[in-house]
Amino acid sequence: MKVYCREELEKTVNVFSQLLQDEPLQQQACTIAAMMVERLRNDGKILFAGNGGSAADAQHLAGELVSKLCFDRPGLAAIALTTDTSILTAIGNDYGYERLFARQVEALGRSGDVLVAFSTSGRSPNILRGLEAAKEAGMITVGFTGHKGGDMLPLCDYVIQIPSDETPKIQEGHIALGHIICALVERAIFRPE
Repeated sequence: MKVYCREELEKTVNVFSQLLQDEPLQQQACTIAAMMVERLRNDGKILFAGNGGSAADAQHLAGELVSKLCFDRPGLAAIALTTDTSILTAIGNDYGYERLFARQVEALGRSGDVLVAFSTSGRSPNILRGLEAAKEAGMITVGFTGHKGGDMLPLCDYVIQIPSDETPKIQEGHIALGHIICALVERAIFRPE
């Protein structure tokens, strides 16, 4: 058990060391944050989508924007498309699981909004359909994925790719960079330098 624990921690440290050295990825996070600030200042909103652990990440980051992350301030317009069981089961039953996020984007998304889509493989069919619907609506699309990126890459205006092929390590990177982006948004809007 102890050996496994050490090996997993070493893998996490390795991924985060690569993130620390990856200046283009850090710049991409700053660019995403600046784009979100601009959209929020112009009455846009941020929609988040993901499956499984990535659904939890979507909810987590929406919560950081709506509530607060680093300091008390007014809420920001963000919605996790992973939380309403009546909507999720109705769409799944009536349209199929692949339409889970696309249908919600069609209902809630507008030109000027942002869809942040999490898929560690970049191949989740419902995420791909959601990104397609967002593009059709004139939304900005942001993908959080793993090293390979999958089929979501051409559907995203901005991408955060974590340098790993292991789902847990990718998700660890997602939440770290997601926190950084949310903190940058919060600071830019409420404590501009």
